[in-house]
Amino acid sequence: MKLALGTVQFGQNYGIANQAGQVSPAETKAILKLATSHRINMLDTATSYGDSELRLGAIGIPNWQVVSKLPAVPDGCADIAGWVTDSAHASLRRLGLQSHYGLLLHRPQQLLDADGDQIFLALQNLKTMGLVQKIGISIYDPAELDALCSRFEFDIVQAPFNLLDRRMINSGWMSRLANSGTELHVRSIFLQGLLLMTPSERPSKFNRWQQLWSAYSEWLRSDEITPLQACVRYSLSFAEITRVIVGVDTAHQLREIVEATGGSIPVLPGTLQVQDCDLINPSRWSAI
Repeated sequence: MKLALGTVQFGQNYGIANQAGQVSPAETKAILKLATSHRINMLDTATSYGDSELRLGAIGIPNWQVVSKLPAVPDGCADIAGWVTDSAHASLRRLGLQSHYGLLLHRPQQLLDADGDQIFLALQNLKTMGLVQKIGISIYDPAELDALCSRFEFDIVQAPFNLLDRRMINSGWMSRLANSGTELHVRSIFLQGLLLMTPSERPSKFNRWQQLWSAYSEWLRSDEITPLQACVRYSLSFAEITRVIVGVDTAHQLREIVEATGGSIPVLPGTLQVQDCDLINPSRWSAI
């Protein structure tokens, strides 16, 4: 199964559409059980996702492939290799695992700073030690890859992607990563749930893109496809994408996502895409 399960909701309140808060331990177990029954075998987590790693470790995830992310290396760190190794070990202890499938940098721009080579070497050493199978980066904009991939080779790149945010395609990086054998894991396929909201549910601050929402609604109506089906099927339709990360608050939501995977995706109009980072980068929403 190409789907991977995001776990930020397990560790903290997350998502503009989340009304229930942090997912309970019981619901987390139900979600993991359902995911396993549908051959979903990868979890995406991070040290910064609240107590997500601890929650997963308490439940027990020995048969899962886990991708986690390291926070930024502290300024002035005197022993970068030691910090990276200790951070990886701490993550594994919380998860109750012997090794990560993947370990990504949450702040990859640090690789372009003076200590970048040391950070990358420390990550490579984790592979040599058997603590990590694959190393990589989590980015917000494919433009970041121009400088990063000219200096370093990554096993995994995680990036935002959805039917409105097609920067990975338009930049050429989707095909370039595939050609180089780099795994592409995409997140934000629902844009934190914004793409699933009805017009009445959508916060009024997003009304400045009303023309876009109207076109989106018309396309969904004319092609008789639900927002959930459109978002899921579009991301799954690309052979270049290795994993599609989805986050859920309930087992019922995951069941709906799995059911939405079956079927084709109509051709998207070229007008259904935007470059405006105020919309496609959720970290900027608070300033709208």
